[in-house]
Amino acid sequence: MENETDTFERSIADRIKYLRTQGSLTLEQLASASGVSRAMISRIERGEASPTAALLARICAALGLSLSGFFAEDDEIVSPLMRKRDQSTWKDPESGYVRRVISPPRVDSDIDIVEVDFPPHAKVSFPPHTASRGMTQYVWLLEGTLEMTTGAEVYLMEPGDCLFMPVGEGHIFHNPSDHPARYAVVLDQRKR
Repeated sequence: MENETDTFERSIADRIKYLRTQGSLTLEQLASASGVSRAMISRIERGEASPTAALLARICAALGLSLSGFFAEDDEIVSPLMRKRDQSTWKDPESGYVRRVISPPRVDSDIDIVEVDFPPHAKVSFPPHTASRGMTQYVWLLEGTLEMTTGAEVYLMEPGDCLFMPVGEGHIFHNPSDHPARYAVVLDQRKR
């Protein structure tokens, strides 16, 4: 019997394949645009592998979507209100971080808001990616400690701190503590 996690992983696989075919992209074209190997994309689409946060972000950028846009279902009714009970969550299989989409989908805004619960000692690296160049984001630490690396700079953040950074240059999120961290990301998808 398939559990909820398996069903969700299958929906991620189906969504990637659907978006790739809707964009008339071959596996090779998506691999080239995302920097993710053709073999890995194929395994993800077949449900044989779960994408990490970094891989999924690269695939989404190559498809012209934010992660929030990726998780928004095409047939959902457009509403300016996104109730907490309707906000989708996703757990990164590598780091264990849980990402919750806060902002309502398809409201004609270039801004996405997400909340992340980040486990102790977790680390997620987002390598530089040309498809995301020009996009920016704010990381606002709500609870815990967060060490952010962007470019050559390393910032140790405490609750209430907010860091602005370009998305496409790559960055590393790291929780160096023994306690969970919680932060919000406000992503501006407009390319400057």
